[in-house]
Amino acid sequence: MNIDRAVFSFAGFMVLLSLGLSLAFSHWWLLLTAFVGLNLLQTGFSGFCPAALILKKLGLKSGCAFN
Repeated sequence: MNIDRAVFSFAGFMVLLSLGLSLAFSHWWLLLTAFVGLNLLQTGFSGFCPAALILKKLGLKSGCAFN
């Protein structure tokens, strides 16, 4: 697994988790979904992704998107 796949998998997991938590507990959990979406949007424009930096320090190899 490379950094690209790990970042996208993590973002997808967080969206599904927040949707499940919002259905089970409170609609305020949808703010987590909004945060993930905004982070993906700013990553698309700037190329800066905090999760990619952390995964790189953990030793995952780079993919095409996060060099």
